[in-house]
Amino acid sequence: MLATAHAACLIGIEANPVQVEVRLGEGLPGFDIVGLPERGVRESRIRVRAALSSVGFAFPPRHLVLNLAPGDVPKTGTGLDLAIAASILAACEAVSAEQLASTLLVGELSLSGELRPVRGVLALLRSAKQAGLEHAIIPEGNRHEAMLVQGVSVYCAPHVGAVVRWLNGEAPLPEPESQTLDPSALSEPERDLSAVRGQEAARRALEIAAAGGHHILFIGSPGAGKTMLARALPSILPPPSAEEALEIATIASSAGLRSPRILVGRRRPFRAPHHTASAAAIVGGGEPIRAGELTLAHRGVLFLDELPEFRRDAIETLRTTMEEGEVVISRARQRVRLPAAPMVVAAMNPCPCGYHGDPTRHCRCGELQIARYRGRVSGPLLDRFDLQVAVPRVSARTMRKATRGEPSAVVQARVEQARERLATSDGRSSLEALTANVAAEALTLLELGVERLKMSARAYLKALRVAHTISALEGCDEVAPAHTAEALQYRVLDREPS
Repeated sequence: MLATAHAACLIGIEANPVQVEVRLGEGLPGFDIVGLPERGVRESRIRVRAALSSVGFAFPPRHLVLNLAPGDVPKTGTGLDLAIAASILAACEAVSAEQLASTLLVGELSLSGELRPVRGVLALLRSAKQAGLEHAIIPEGNRHEAMLVQGVSVYCAPHVGAVVRWLNGEAPLPEPESQTLDPSALSEPERDLSAVRGQEAARRALEIAAAGGHHILFIGSPGAGKTMLARALPSILPPPSAEEALEIATIASSAGLRSPRILVGRRRPFRAPHHTASAAAIVGGGEPIRAGELTLAHRGVLFLDELPEFRRDAIETLRTTMEEGEVVISRARQRVRLPAAPMVVAAMNPCPCGYHGDPTRHCRCGELQIARYRGRVSGPLLDRFDLQVAVPRVSARTMRKATRGEPSAVVQARVEQARERLATSDGRSSLEALTANVAAEALTLLELGVERLKMSARAYLKALRVAHTISALEGCDEVAPAHTAEALQYRVLDREPS
Protein backbone atom coordinates (compact mmCIF):
# COMPACT_ATOMS: atom_id res chain seq x y z
CA MET A 1 0.00 0.00 0.00
CA LEU A 2 1.12 3.58 -0.72
CA ALA A 3 0.72 6.35 1.88
CA THR A 4 1.72 10.04 1.84
CA ALA A 5 2.29 12.56 4.64
CA HIS A 6 3.12 16.27 4.55
CA ALA A 7 6.30 17.64 6.13
CA ALA A 8 8.82 20.43 5.50
CA CYS A 9 12.49 21.16 6.02
CA LEU A 10 14.45 24.39 6.42
CA ILE A 11 16.62 25.94 3.72
CA GLY A 12 18.19 28.98 5.33
CA ILE A 13 15.24 30.52 7.16
CA GLU A 14 12.58 29.43 4.68
CA ALA A 15 10.62 26.18 4.68
CA ASN A 16 10.65 23.80 1.74
CA PRO A 17 7.56 21.51 1.54
CA VAL A 18 8.37 17.78 1.56
CA GLN A 19 6.06 14.91 0.72
CA VAL A 20 6.88 11.72 2.58
CA GLU A 21 5.80 8.74 0.47
CA VAL A 22 5.93 5.19 1.84
CA ARG A 23 5.30 2.00 -0.09
CA LEU A 24 5.24 -1.56 1.19
CA GLY A 25 6.72 -3.87 -1.41
CA GLU A 26 7.67 -7.48 -1.87
CA GLY A 27 11.08 -8.88 -1.07
CA LEU A 28 13.34 -9.25 1.91
CA PRO A 29 12.51 -7.05 4.93
CA GLY A 30 14.29 -3.70 4.69
CA PHE A 31 13.93 0.06 5.06
CA ASP A 32 15.29 2.28 2.29
CA ILE A 33 15.12 6.11 2.23
CA VAL A 34 15.59 7.99 -1.06
CA GLY A 35 15.23 11.66 -2.04
CA LEU A 36 18.63 13.16 -1.09
CA PRO A 37 18.42 12.59 2.68
CA GLU A 38 21.38 13.83 4.71
CA ARG A 39 22.78 11.83 7.60
CA GLY A 40 20.32 13.07 10.23
CA VAL A 41 17.38 12.06 8.01
CA ARG A 42 18.87 8.65 7.20
CA GLU A 43 19.24 7.96 10.92
CA SER A 44 15.53 8.59 11.39
CA ARG A 45 14.79 4.94 10.53
CA ILE A 46 16.34 3.94 13.87
CA ARG A 47 14.43 6.56 15.87
CA VAL A 48 11.14 5.85 14.11
CA ARG A 49 11.39 2.08 14.59
CA ALA A 50 12.08 2.46 18.31
CA ALA A 51 9.41 5.14 18.78
CA LEU A 52 6.69 3.10 17.06
CA SER A 53 7.56 0.05 19.10
CA SER A 54 6.75 2.13 22.21
CA VAL A 55 3.09 2.25 21.09
CA GLY A 56 2.97 -1.45 20.30
CA PHE A 57 3.52 -1.23 16.55
CA ALA A 58 5.67 -3.92 14.96
CA PHE A 59 7.23 -3.31 11.56
CA PRO A 60 5.84 -5.70 8.94
CA PRO A 61 8.29 -8.25 7.55
CA ARG A 62 8.25 -6.59 4.14
CA HIS A 63 10.44 -4.27 2.10
CA LEU A 64 9.64 -0.63 2.94
CA VAL A 65 10.63 2.18 0.54
CA LEU A 66 10.40 5.79 1.71
CA ASN A 67 10.66 8.63 -0.80
CA LEU A 68 11.16 12.29 0.15
CA ALA A 69 9.83 14.48 -2.66
CA PRO A 70 10.96 16.58 -4.42
CA GLY A 71 13.92 14.36 -5.06
CA ASP A 72 16.31 17.09 -6.23
CA VAL A 73 16.30 19.09 -2.95
CA PRO A 74 18.55 17.95 -0.06
CA LYS A 75 16.56 17.01 3.05
CA THR A 76 18.09 18.03 6.35
CA GLY A 77 17.18 18.06 10.03
CA THR A 78 15.32 15.73 12.33
CA GLY A 79 11.91 17.36 11.97
CA LEU A 80 10.80 14.76 9.42
CA ASP A 81 10.62 11.97 12.02
CA LEU A 82 6.93 12.38 12.86
CA ALA A 83 5.83 12.52 9.21
CA ILE A 84 7.88 9.40 8.43
CA ALA A 85 6.34 7.53 11.35
CA ALA A 86 2.79 8.59 10.41
CA SER A 87 3.22 7.62 6.76
CA ILE A 88 4.50 4.17 7.76
CA LEU A 89 1.51 3.67 10.05
CA ALA A 90 -0.84 4.76 7.25
CA ALA A 91 0.82 2.39 4.77
CA CYS A 92 0.23 -0.43 7.24
CA GLU A 93 -3.37 0.76 7.78
CA ALA A 94 -2.71 1.40 11.47
CA VAL A 95 -4.02 4.98 11.19
CA SER A 96 -6.48 6.75 8.94
CA ALA A 97 -4.86 8.20 5.83
CA GLU A 98 -7.59 10.82 5.34
CA GLN A 99 -6.28 13.18 8.03
CA LEU A 100 -2.76 12.97 6.61
CA ALA A 101 -3.90 14.62 3.37
CA SER A 102 -4.51 17.97 5.10
CA THR A 103 -2.05 17.86 8.01
CA LEU A 104 1.53 19.04 8.41
CA LEU A 105 3.53 16.79 10.74
CA VAL A 106 6.64 18.23 12.41
CA GLY A 107 8.80 16.84 15.18
CA GLU A 108 11.79 14.78 16.21
CA LEU A 109 11.11 11.43 17.87
CA SER A 110 12.97 10.09 20.85
CA LEU A 111 13.48 6.34 21.26
CA SER A 112 10.60 6.30 23.75
CA GLY A 113 8.26 8.05 21.31
CA GLU A 114 8.32 11.52 22.84
CA LEU A 115 8.20 14.50 20.50
CA ARG A 116 11.16 16.83 20.81
CA PRO A 117 11.15 20.47 19.60
CA VAL A 118 12.88 21.36 16.33
CA ARG A 119 14.18 24.50 14.66
CA GLY A 120 12.12 26.66 12.35
CA VAL A 121 8.60 25.59 13.31
CA LEU A 122 7.27 29.09 12.68
CA ALA A 123 8.58 29.04 9.10
CA LEU A 124 7.19 25.53 8.61
CA LEU A 125 3.75 26.58 9.82
CA ARG A 126 3.74 29.60 7.52
CA SER A 127 4.58 27.31 4.59
CA ALA A 128 1.69 25.01 5.58
CA LYS A 129 -0.67 27.97 5.44
CA GLN A 130 0.61 28.89 1.97
CA ALA A 131 0.17 25.28 0.83
CA GLY A 132 -3.47 25.28 1.95
CA LEU A 133 -3.13 22.66 4.69
CA GLU A 134 -5.79 22.81 7.38
CA HIS A 135 -4.02 21.20 10.34
CA ALA A 136 -0.53 20.96 11.80
CA ILE A 137 0.90 18.86 14.62
CA ILE A 138 4.02 20.13 16.35
CA PRO A 139 5.96 19.20 19.52
CA GLU A 140 4.83 20.61 22.84
CA GLY A 141 8.13 22.50 23.14
CA ASN A 142 7.29 24.64 20.09
CA ARG A 143 3.90 25.87 21.31
CA HIS A 144 5.00 29.53 21.60
CA GLU A 145 5.80 29.65 17.89
CA ALA A 146 2.38 28.26 17.00
CA MET A 147 0.70 31.21 18.71
CA LEU A 148 2.01 33.56 16.02
CA VAL A 149 0.42 31.83 13.00
CA GLN A 150 -3.16 32.32 11.88
CA GLY A 151 -5.08 30.28 9.31
CA VAL A 152 -3.89 26.81 10.37
CA SER A 153 -5.29 24.69 13.19
CA VAL A 154 -2.20 23.81 15.21
CA TYR A 155 -2.08 21.01 17.79
CA CYS A 156 0.68 20.27 20.28
CA ALA A 157 1.56 16.64 20.89
CA PRO A 158 3.80 15.31 23.67
CA HIS A 159 4.08 11.74 22.32
CA VAL A 160 3.66 9.82 19.08
CA GLY A 161 0.90 7.79 20.74
CA ALA A 162 -1.19 10.95 21.10
CA VAL A 163 -0.72 11.65 17.40
CA VAL A 164 -1.89 8.12 16.51
CA ARG A 165 -5.05 8.53 18.59
CA TRP A 166 -5.79 11.92 16.98
CA LEU A 167 -5.32 10.56 13.47
CA ASN A 168 -7.78 7.77 14.26
CA GLY A 169 -10.27 10.20 15.81
CA GLU A 170 -9.99 8.57 19.23
CA ALA A 171 -8.76 11.54 21.29
CA PRO A 172 -8.23 15.27 20.68
CA LEU A 173 -4.90 17.09 20.87
CA PRO A 174 -4.51 20.32 22.85
CA GLU A 175 -4.23 23.58 20.93
CA PRO A 176 -1.69 26.25 21.96
CA GLU A 177 -3.09 28.85 24.31
CA SER A 178 -3.98 32.11 22.60
CA GLN A 179 -3.30 34.26 25.64
CA THR A 180 -1.33 37.46 25.14
CA LEU A 181 1.99 37.37 26.90
CA ASP A 182 3.29 40.48 28.64
CA PRO A 183 6.29 41.77 26.64
CA SER A 184 7.78 43.47 29.71
CA ALA A 185 7.79 40.19 31.60
CA LEU A 186 9.46 38.35 28.74
CA SER A 187 12.16 40.85 27.82
CA GLU A 188 15.47 41.40 29.48
CA PRO A 189 15.92 44.87 30.97
CA GLU A 190 17.56 47.20 28.48
CA ARG A 191 20.34 49.69 29.15
CA ASP A 192 18.69 53.08 29.60
CA LEU A 193 20.24 56.02 27.78
CA SER A 194 20.07 58.13 30.93
CA ALA A 195 22.97 56.06 32.30
CA VAL A 196 25.29 57.69 29.74
CA ARG A 197 26.78 60.82 31.31
CA GLY A 198 29.09 63.44 29.91
CA GLN A 199 28.73 62.32 26.29
CA GLU A 200 26.11 64.71 24.97
CA ALA A 201 27.49 64.78 21.43
CA ALA A 202 27.57 60.98 21.23
CA ARG A 203 24.04 60.76 22.67
CA ARG A 204 22.86 63.16 19.99
CA ALA A 205 24.51 61.08 17.26
CA LEU A 206 22.92 57.92 18.64
CA GLU A 207 19.48 59.55 18.52
CA ILE A 208 20.05 60.59 14.89
CA ALA A 209 21.15 57.07 14.01
CA ALA A 210 18.05 55.58 15.64
CA ALA A 211 15.72 58.02 13.89
CA GLY A 212 17.13 57.39 10.42
CA GLY A 213 18.27 53.78 10.80
CA HIS A 214 21.83 54.90 10.06
CA HIS A 215 24.95 52.81 10.56
CA ILE A 216 27.21 54.41 13.16
CA LEU A 217 30.88 54.05 14.13
CA PHE A 218 32.20 55.18 17.51
CA ILE A 219 35.90 56.05 17.74
CA GLY A 220 37.44 56.77 21.11
CA SER A 221 39.79 55.80 23.90
CA PRO A 222 39.18 52.76 26.10
CA GLY A 223 36.54 53.38 28.75
CA ALA A 224 35.04 56.38 26.97
CA GLY A 225 31.59 54.78 26.88
CA LYS A 226 31.38 53.38 23.33
CA THR A 227 29.98 50.02 24.42
CA MET A 228 27.50 51.59 26.82
CA LEU A 229 26.19 53.82 24.04
CA ALA A 230 25.77 50.87 21.69
CA ARG A 231 23.94 48.77 24.26
CA ALA A 232 21.57 51.65 25.01
CA LEU A 233 20.53 51.92 21.35
CA PRO A 234 17.75 49.26 21.47
CA SER A 235 16.02 51.19 24.26
CA ILE A 236 15.37 54.19 21.97
CA LEU A 237 14.35 52.23 18.88
CA PRO A 238 10.60 52.04 18.22
CA PRO A 239 9.05 48.60 18.74
CA PRO A 240 8.72 46.54 15.57
CA SER A 241 5.48 46.47 13.65
CA ALA A 242 3.41 43.29 13.60
CA GLU A 243 4.94 42.31 10.25
CA GLU A 244 8.48 43.02 11.46
CA ALA A 245 7.85 41.11 14.70
CA LEU A 246 6.72 38.05 12.74
CA GLU A 247 9.81 38.33 10.53
CA ILE A 248 12.10 38.59 13.57
CA ALA A 249 10.38 35.64 15.24
CA THR A 250 10.70 33.52 12.09
CA ILE A 251 14.45 34.13 11.99
CA ALA A 252 14.78 33.36 15.70
CA SER A 253 12.78 30.16 15.25
CA SER A 254 14.97 29.01 12.37
CA ALA A 255 18.03 29.50 14.58
CA GLY A 256 16.52 27.41 17.37
CA LEU A 257 15.91 30.36 19.69
CA ARG A 258 12.65 29.10 21.14
CA SER A 259 12.50 31.41 24.15
CA PRO A 260 9.11 33.15 24.52
CA ARG A 261 11.03 36.37 25.23
CA ILE A 262 12.54 36.30 21.75
CA LEU A 263 9.50 35.02 19.90
CA VAL A 264 6.69 37.17 21.31
CA GLY A 265 8.45 39.84 23.35
CA ARG A 266 8.13 42.36 20.49
CA ARG A 267 11.71 43.50 21.00
CA ARG A 268 14.23 44.17 18.29
CA PRO A 269 17.23 41.81 18.39
CA PHE A 270 20.63 42.94 19.64
CA ARG A 271 23.59 40.80 18.59
CA ALA A 272 27.19 41.39 19.70
CA PRO A 273 29.46 38.65 18.29
CA HIS A 274 33.00 38.27 19.61
CA HIS A 275 35.79 39.51 17.38
CA THR A 276 37.03 35.94 16.91
CA ALA A 277 33.86 35.04 14.96
CA SER A 278 34.42 33.48 11.54
CA ALA A 279 33.03 34.78 8.26
CA ALA A 280 30.40 32.01 8.24
CA ALA A 281 29.31 32.98 11.76
CA ILE A 282 28.85 36.60 10.71
CA VAL A 283 27.33 36.10 7.26
CA GLY A 284 25.87 32.61 7.48
CA GLY A 285 26.73 29.34 5.82
CA GLY A 286 27.62 25.81 6.77
CA GLU A 287 26.01 22.58 5.67
CA PRO A 288 23.07 22.84 5.87
CA ILE A 289 23.05 26.61 5.42
CA ARG A 290 22.19 28.47 8.61
CA ALA A 291 21.71 32.16 9.30
CA GLY A 292 24.63 34.21 10.60
CA GLU A 293 24.76 37.15 12.99
CA LEU A 294 23.77 39.57 10.22
CA THR A 295 20.48 37.77 9.74
CA LEU A 296 19.90 37.13 13.45
CA ALA A 297 20.19 40.91 13.96
CA HIS A 298 17.75 41.69 11.12
CA ARG A 299 15.53 44.69 11.97
CA GLY A 300 17.62 45.19 15.10
CA VAL A 301 21.20 46.06 16.03
CA LEU A 302 24.46 44.32 15.15
CA PHE A 303 27.22 45.59 17.45
CA LEU A 304 30.82 44.99 16.42
CA ASP A 305 33.06 45.96 19.32
CA GLU A 306 36.78 46.37 18.57
CA LEU A 307 36.10 46.47 14.84
CA PRO A 308 39.77 46.24 13.69
CA GLU A 309 40.20 43.02 15.67
CA PHE A 310 37.66 41.15 13.55
CA ARG A 311 38.91 38.95 10.75
CA ARG A 312 39.19 40.87 7.50
CA ASP A 313 37.15 38.35 5.48
CA ALA A 314 34.39 38.48 8.12
CA ILE A 315 33.80 42.23 8.24
CA GLU A 316 34.43 43.00 4.58
CA THR A 317 31.25 41.11 3.73
CA LEU A 318 29.40 43.99 5.41
CA ARG A 319 30.24 46.22 2.47
CA THR A 320 27.43 44.69 0.42
CA THR A 321 24.91 43.86 3.12
CA MET A 322 25.00 47.34 4.71
CA GLU A 323 23.50 48.71 1.49
CA GLU A 324 21.59 45.76 -0.01
CA GLY A 325 19.97 44.50 3.20
CA GLU A 326 20.36 40.82 2.35
CA VAL A 327 22.93 38.04 2.17
CA VAL A 328 23.18 35.70 -0.81
CA ILE A 329 24.95 32.40 -0.08
CA SER A 330 25.78 30.38 -3.18
CA ARG A 331 26.67 26.72 -3.10
CA ALA A 332 27.06 24.12 -5.82
CA ARG A 333 23.55 22.73 -5.31
CA GLN A 334 21.63 25.71 -3.96
CA ARG A 335 21.51 29.46 -3.67
CA VAL A 336 19.95 30.92 -0.53
CA ARG A 337 18.90 34.50 0.17
CA LEU A 338 18.82 35.60 3.80
CA PRO A 339 17.43 38.93 5.04
CA ALA A 340 20.12 41.05 6.67
CA ALA A 341 19.07 44.62 7.36
CA PRO A 342 20.27 45.48 10.87
CA MET A 343 21.64 48.77 12.09
CA VAL A 344 25.39 48.16 12.20
CA VAL A 345 27.04 49.80 15.21
CA ALA A 346 30.80 49.49 15.49
CA ALA A 347 33.39 50.71 17.96
CA MET A 348 37.15 51.06 17.62
CA ASN A 349 40.09 52.72 19.27
CA PRO A 350 42.03 55.45 17.42
CA CYS A 351 45.27 53.47 17.69
CA PRO A 352 46.64 50.18 19.14
CA CYS A 353 47.22 51.66 22.62
CA GLY A 354 43.94 53.54 22.39
CA TYR A 355 45.11 57.02 23.40
CA HIS A 356 45.96 58.76 20.12
CA GLY A 357 44.64 62.31 20.42
CA ASP A 358 43.76 61.90 24.11
CA PRO A 359 44.60 65.16 25.94
CA THR A 360 45.43 63.44 29.24
CA ARG A 361 47.24 60.26 28.17
CA HIS A 362 50.34 59.97 26.04
CA CYS A 363 50.08 57.77 22.94
CA ARG A 364 52.92 55.26 22.63
CA CYS A 365 52.19 54.31 19.01
CA GLY A 366 54.19 55.39 16.02
CA GLU A 367 52.65 56.61 12.79
CA LEU A 368 53.35 53.28 11.09
CA GLN A 369 51.64 51.36 13.90
CA ILE A 370 48.60 53.63 13.73
CA ALA A 371 48.38 53.30 9.95
CA ARG A 372 48.71 49.49 10.16
CA TYR A 373 46.03 49.33 12.87
CA ARG A 374 43.53 51.43 10.95
CA GLY A 375 44.39 49.58 7.76
CA ARG A 376 42.76 46.47 9.20
CA VAL A 377 39.45 48.07 8.26
CA SER A 378 39.25 49.05 4.61
CA GLY A 379 38.32 52.54 3.47
CA PRO A 380 35.26 51.34 1.51
CA LEU A 381 33.85 49.72 4.66
CA LEU A 382 34.44 52.82 6.78
CA ASP A 383 32.81 54.90 4.06
CA ARG A 384 29.58 52.94 4.51
CA PHE A 385 29.07 54.18 8.06
CA ASP A 386 26.66 57.10 7.88
CA LEU A 387 27.91 58.58 11.14
CA GLN A 388 31.50 58.48 12.35
CA VAL A 389 31.52 59.84 15.88
CA ALA A 390 34.45 60.73 18.12
CA VAL A 391 33.85 59.69 21.73
CA PRO A 392 36.32 61.51 24.01
CA ARG A 393 37.19 60.13 27.39
CA VAL A 394 35.27 61.74 30.26
CA SER A 395 37.00 62.41 33.57
CA ALA A 396 35.58 61.07 36.80
CA ARG A 397 34.90 64.58 38.07
CA THR A 398 32.98 65.53 34.93
CA MET A 399 31.01 62.30 35.07
CA ARG A 400 30.07 62.87 38.71
CA LYS A 401 28.97 66.46 38.17
CA ALA A 402 27.15 65.80 34.88
CA THR A 403 23.40 65.94 35.12
CA ARG A 404 21.42 62.83 34.35
CA GLY A 405 20.37 62.84 30.71
CA GLU A 406 16.96 62.22 29.22
CA PRO A 407 15.61 58.70 29.76
CA SER A 408 15.23 56.37 26.82
CA ALA A 409 11.42 56.71 26.77
CA VAL A 410 11.62 60.44 26.02
CA VAL A 411 14.19 59.97 23.27
CA GLN A 412 12.24 57.04 21.82
CA ALA A 413 9.16 59.24 21.44
CA ARG A 414 11.16 61.75 19.37
CA VAL A 415 12.63 58.93 17.30
CA GLU A 416 9.18 57.56 16.51
CA GLN A 417 7.93 60.99 15.46
CA ALA A 418 10.95 61.51 13.22
CA ARG A 419 10.47 58.11 11.60
CA GLU A 420 6.83 58.92 10.90
CA ARG A 421 7.86 62.20 9.28
CA LEU A 422 10.53 60.46 7.18
CA ALA A 423 8.08 57.73 6.16
CA THR A 424 5.60 60.26 4.77
CA SER A 425 8.28 61.99 2.68
CA ASP A 426 9.74 60.41 -0.40
CA GLY A 427 12.98 62.37 -0.24
CA ARG A 428 15.31 59.49 0.55
CA SER A 429 15.40 57.41 -2.62
CA SER A 430 17.31 59.34 -5.28
CA LEU A 431 19.59 62.35 -5.58
CA GLU A 432 16.83 64.42 -7.16
CA ALA A 433 14.42 63.60 -4.34
CA LEU A 434 17.10 64.12 -1.68
CA THR A 435 17.88 67.62 -2.89
CA ALA A 436 14.28 68.64 -3.62
CA ASN A 437 13.47 69.99 -0.16
CA VAL A 438 16.93 71.27 0.80
CA ALA A 439 17.53 75.01 1.14
CA ALA A 440 19.94 76.44 -1.43
CA GLU A 441 22.29 77.70 1.30
CA ALA A 442 22.29 74.27 2.96
CA LEU A 443 23.09 72.54 -0.32
CA THR A 444 25.92 74.98 -1.04
CA LEU A 445 27.38 74.45 2.43
CA LEU A 446 27.21 70.68 2.03
CA GLU A 447 28.86 70.71 -1.40
CA LEU A 448 31.62 72.98 -0.09
CA GLY A 449 32.22 70.61 2.82
CA VAL A 450 32.32 67.62 0.48
CA GLU A 451 34.95 69.31 -1.66
CA ARG A 452 37.06 70.37 1.34
CA LEU A 453 36.94 66.92 2.92
CA LYS A 454 37.33 65.12 -0.43
CA MET A 455 34.34 62.92 0.39
CA SER A 456 33.14 60.21 -1.97
CA ALA A 457 29.84 60.32 -3.81
CA ARG A 458 28.51 57.70 -1.39
CA ALA A 459 29.52 59.81 1.61
CA TYR A 460 27.83 62.83 0.01
CA LEU A 461 24.53 60.96 -0.29
CA LYS A 462 24.84 59.62 3.23
CA ALA A 463 25.44 63.13 4.58
CA LEU A 464 22.31 64.28 2.74
CA ARG A 465 20.25 61.49 4.31
CA VAL A 466 21.63 62.29 7.77
CA ALA A 467 20.70 65.94 7.22
CA HIS A 468 17.14 64.86 6.34
CA THR A 469 17.01 62.83 9.56
CA ILE A 470 18.20 65.80 11.61
CA SER A 471 15.57 67.96 9.95
CA ALA A 472 12.89 65.38 10.79
CA LEU A 473 14.01 65.29 14.42
CA GLU A 474 13.69 69.06 14.58
CA GLY A 475 10.22 68.89 13.01
CA CYS A 476 11.22 70.94 9.98
CA ASP A 477 9.83 70.57 6.48
CA GLU A 478 13.03 71.80 4.84
CA VAL A 479 16.68 70.94 5.40
CA ALA A 480 18.43 74.07 6.69
CA PRO A 481 22.16 74.96 6.66
CA ALA A 482 22.40 74.03 10.35
CA HIS A 483 21.25 70.49 9.49
CA THR A 484 23.84 69.95 6.77
CA ALA A 485 26.55 71.48 8.95
CA GLU A 486 25.77 69.02 11.73
CA ALA A 487 25.69 66.14 9.24
CA LEU A 488 29.21 67.05 8.07
CA GLN A 489 30.45 66.92 11.66
CA TYR A 490 29.72 63.20 11.73
CA ARG A 491 32.47 62.40 9.23
CA VAL A 492 35.37 62.17 11.68
CA LEU A 493 37.62 60.02 9.49
CA ASP A 494 37.08 62.28 6.49
CA ARG A 495 38.22 65.29 8.53
CA GLU A 496 41.45 63.68 9.70
CA PRO A 497 44.53 64.54 7.65
CA SER A 498 45.95 61.73 5.55
